Amino acid sequence: MTHNTPLSPRPLRHLSEIHRRVMTAAQLKSHGVGTAEMNEQCRPGGPWQQLLPGVVLLHPGPPTGEERLHAALMYASRERTPGVPAQPNAGEEHAAPAYPEVMITGLAALTLHGFSAAPPLTALDTVDVLVPRMRRLRSAGCTRILRTAALPTPRQVTGIPVAPVPRALADAVAELTDASAVRRLLTEAVRGGHCEPASVVRELNQAKLLGRPHVVDAVDSLLAEGRAIAEDRLYAMVHEHGLPDPVWNVDLRLPGGPHLGGLDAYWPEQAVAVELDTRAPRQEEDALWSEYARKRETLERLGITVVHITPKKLRDGTEQQAAVVRTALMAAADRDPAAYVVVLPR
Repeated sequence: MTHNTPLSPRPLRHLSEIHRRVMTAAQLKSHGVGTAEMNEQCRPGGPWQQLLPGVVLLHPGPPTGEERLHAALMYASRERTPGVPAQPNAGEEHAAPAYPEVMITGLAALTLHGFSAAPPLTALDTVDVLVPRMRRLRSAGCTRILRTAALPTPRQVTGIPVAPVPRALADAVAELTDASAVRRLLTEAVRGGHCEPASVVRELNQAKLLGRPHVVDAVDSLLAEGRAIAEDRLYAMVHEHGLPDPVWNVDLRLPGGPHLGGLDAYWPEQAVAVELDTRAPRQEEDALWSEYARKRETLERLGITVVHITPKKLRDGTEQQAAVVRTALMAAADRDPAAYVVVLPR
């Protein structure tokens, strides 16, 4: 028998291409290949090789990146029916099998998400797989098992279940000690439009990584990058949707009185302000939100309408946010005049 010889009693035509190259011992058994024969084929110099416990590569030579990913998922997943991989639906010949309750995470996931700062799959020493916390499963070979109390909803990338970018970033950063590598990954996450800074910081905080100095430095740069991108989107929103020009990045003060706070955009004639909510979910979140709330209450007592916009809303719903601002500007004519405030550059 060679790796090109059809296995009996079931042919391989019903399997996807990847499953003609990587199979579990249970799947091989369902095709008539017992343990003894499998071990014979996997002998040193033989036509097959055992990549992981119970997972066999049906050709000699190094596995491709795709084969390593599927092997890791086969090792970590619970098969729906013993010995039989989930099959494509009718008319979906190239659909990938389902891997319930497992997903690729860490650097391999970021590579699948298209990160240029992540290494190619063939250069990775390990493939991280996220599984439920209660699974009794050990890391083996090139597969590192990571556990979580709550599995996120995976994204399907080329038929492979992949952790969302924020979770994959946190799992990757947990293993990195190179500050520049961490900074490159976090920066690309925001610049590339993969996710917002707040979602990244939330995952890093939950993973208890914000106590590491090189991670904190990278997060500070990430938040600055995120704010700059959000400001650019705010400028674009005003101009592309025909809103009147505001004064940008100003501080408000009462005449001869206290500082009222900084604003990203302000329309003095209508007494309407826009403030970008770029808070990150860190330990000081409650205190920072209290500060936001106090400033808003103070300004609104003075007759100034404050519109809070998050970077995510600017990215995903620019037209809707422009409509909110336009409505506030139009409503100014029906409100009592606001208190006089001094507008200073920030």
